[in-house]
Amino acid sequence: MSKAFASQADLEEKKVSFTQISEHAWAYTAEGDPNTGIIIGDDAVLVADTQATPAMAADVIRRIREVTDKPIKYVVLTHYHAVRVLGASAYEPQQILASQDTYDLIVERGEQDKASEIGRFPRLFRNVETVPAGLTWPTMTFTGKMTLWLGKLEVQLLQLGRGHTKGDTVVWLPQERTLLSGDLVEFDATPYAGDAYFKDWPQTLDNIGKLNPLALVPGRGAALVGQEQVQAGLAGTRAFVSDLYAAVQAGAAAGKDLKSTYKDAYAQLAPKYGQWVIFDHCMPFDVTRAYDEATQYADPRVWTAQRDIDMWKALES
Repeated sequence: MSKAFASQADLEEKKVSFTQISEHAWAYTAEGDPNTGIIIGDDAVLVADTQATPAMAADVIRRIREVTDKPIKYVVLTHYHAVRVLGASAYEPQQILASQDTYDLIVERGEQDKASEIGRFPRLFRNVETVPAGLTWPTMTFTGKMTLWLGKLEVQLLQLGRGHTKGDTVVWLPQERTLLSGDLVEFDATPYAGDAYFKDWPQTLDNIGKLNPLALVPGRGAALVGQEQVQAGLAGTRAFVSDLYAAVQAGAAAGKDLKSTYKDAYAQLAPKYGQWVIFDHCMPFDVTRAYDEATQYADPRVWTAQRDIDMWKALES
């Protein structure tokens, strides 16, 4: 292989930031590594996306404890990916919340996804031995919308459409127009789209935009504060998703095979997005899924550790 598989060669540690973005919301970010969003209400704390292992989640908890001693009552899984959910046990929450679609995806493909992700990006699974046996299971699910009250603070869990996965959930604070988006929105970081719905994703981003957020914690990248930054995050993600799918659709329509379509799409997108975090990591998975959607697979196929490697060899050798 001309390139190291996925991100196995990515060993550089990132600087963590923990910043307050509105009255009740905080962002745990790390230079393009997966983010965690935190809501500190009147009587409890909610954490959205857990980090990949309990050992890594311990750093989030340490920073929460620097600003509050309120109990961490809720963990929200914005989607099912292992890098977002396997740290959940560290928080000892009363409830782990997710959409029913996310629960269904864990049932269908959770074990395969866990093995696949750990193999792709080992740095993001530091101290993986601290992950309990089995999978992270939601204790409560919802469809469409669920409202929580942290004292007088209203917190809405919303499904605004499919995009990064079919189960995507955002956390919305209507009183201060603050959103935790999960991987539906990225900022200066390449969207991973191996389980995506390319045709739906732009509309889902438009639905987020209609909420008119004033602050947003993306799945990766710096926290966004102010309408201008939030709109830049939405626009950048929308442009990448749209540009990639258009390039792949053109290749498929021309009867090109996956490898030729990948080379063309990479060449088209690299000048505009090549400097974004994990661009080389994501592109083979993204183009493969886009090619599937443009040809014969309306729903994402399951990624296994072996399928990952076979795909990478086929596209990058």
